[in-house]
Amino acid sequence: MIARVACAALQGVDATRVDLEVDFARQGMPAFTLVGLAEGAVREARERVMAALRAVGLRLPPARITVNLAPADRRKGGSGYDLPLAVALLEAAGIIPEGRTRGWFFAGELSLAGELKPVPGILPVAILARDEATRATAGPSPEAHPGVVPSDARQTDARPADTRSATAGHDGTIRGIIVPKANAAEAAVVEGIAAYGASTLGEVVAFLAGEGDLVQAVPPGMAQGAGGMHLYDFAEVKGQEHAKRAIEIAAAGAHNLLFIGPPGSGKTMLAQRIPSVLPPLTPADALEVTKVYSVAGLLDAGQGLVSQRPFRAPHHTVSEVGLAGGGAYPRPGEVSLAHRGVLFLDELPEFRKTALEVLRQPLEDGVVTISRAMQTLTYPADCMLVAAMNPCPCGYATDPAHACTCSTMQVQRYRARLSGPLLDRIDLHVEVPAVPWEDLRSVKGGTSSAEMRERIMAARAVQTARFAGTHCRTNADLGGALLEEHCRLGTPEHTFLGKAVHSLALSARAYTRILRIARTIADLDGSEPLQVRHLAEAINCRVLDRERM
Repeated sequence: MIARVACAALQGVDATRVDLEVDFARQGMPAFTLVGLAEGAVREARERVMAALRAVGLRLPPARITVNLAPADRRKGGSGYDLPLAVALLEAAGIIPEGRTRGWFFAGELSLAGELKPVPGILPVAILARDEATRATAGPSPEAHPGVVPSDARQTDARPADTRSATAGHDGTIRGIIVPKANAAEAAVVEGIAAYGASTLGEVVAFLAGEGDLVQAVPPGMAQGAGGMHLYDFAEVKGQEHAKRAIEIAAAGAHNLLFIGPPGSGKTMLAQRIPSVLPPLTPADALEVTKVYSVAGLLDAGQGLVSQRPFRAPHHTVSEVGLAGGGAYPRPGEVSLAHRGVLFLDELPEFRKTALEVLRQPLEDGVVTISRAMQTLTYPADCMLVAAMNPCPCGYATDPAHACTCSTMQVQRYRARLSGPLLDRIDLHVEVPAVPWEDLRSVKGGTSSAEMRERIMAARAVQTARFAGTHCRTNADLGGALLEEHCRLGTPEHTFLGKAVHSLALSARAYTRILRIARTIADLDGSEPLQVRHLAEAINCRVLDRERM
């Protein structure tokens, strides 16, 4: 007998369908053959599954077993094939009635004791199951089948969900997804598909055989409120109003930002507070972020949607693969884990030059493309880069209270660690001076995160309305015809900017960056036309351009 069970393989942050087929032939010498371009963890599934079956009191009769993972030319990895392999073997052997696995997606790792353990990437699998259920047009609705709780009947409060046994029909309808209990909340996030969590293989077998119940998972709610709760607030920062203003501009337009200042001036402290002023994630953005964290295996047990914008701060010893992603078994890097959030690189010149250069594509395109001989993967990487550096190796070149001990050559070599193309992709470079003693002693609080967030969200709302129906999300994405349309300059503005371009020897990319920053400043100011003061402040936010004079 041949049994077929639906499961999935991960490609980047998406899942593609895999049909796990089992041929259970009682003629010939007993054997077990697994084909379909399976990696090590998948090939080892045989030993885990056989031990788990014995642990729950199930034994397969002697047979010649052939397992195929179709399509056979697509690489399959991970331990998530344990559960689908186990139920397919049981159906092929006649222990689970024929057809009971039809219409279900399965994913999960088995322990030797038959327990179901969580696996990464469940959210993309649930989305795949939902999409296939949406495409299905034939057959009666799930309500007509005992044991299937319709997806629109999900619980919205703390009461237990319905528990029913499952008797799958033969009409091809996608009825739901069965996963480890620790992954159930993650799968339940996807609307339009029923998600069931199980603790052991025995529970799944009883459920499919119509002899037991599983509880349909209830989707956890997404945290509400403007920006959520944050540990840090800008009201705690004494002085540095110029740097706070730069952060407000950067956050309002999703611009990349570089702090330059001596040690102890508060660069890291300022960066840590940036998430407190960013707008809250939309449901669509939260789903994108959660997919990345799901694939990376970084979601906590029982966690649903990621509700806070990510803030990633890798150490300067991070490798190229750690920063951009990839590896022998590809997974997202730090730039992808910061998707829709902030990637903070402290002590920027101390990072490996090769690691920094791999950021050039994601900073420009918002995605990371990883090419291998057998596959090409794409991970989202649309983040706001915030970096910090000292002005020189000793750090005190711009500090009037300390003498700099660096030679001109040492400063040049230090700055040369950052390539021109990388710096051109950073919109704002701002000096952060040491905080005067008078400001430190002041009891007067600075601008709070709540005040900054209110202005930032108002500017973001203007941009959302402006760019509706286009590829742009924020002013940082402006380019081409849209840049010309939304950054038109009058005669005084043309004259002013022309003088600045010639006197500062600005590149074409720097010119574009200034227009984008000025557009954001105008949005914060509530002004539609760009004015000279907006351009002047934008130029003032690019200190490295002035140093090239």
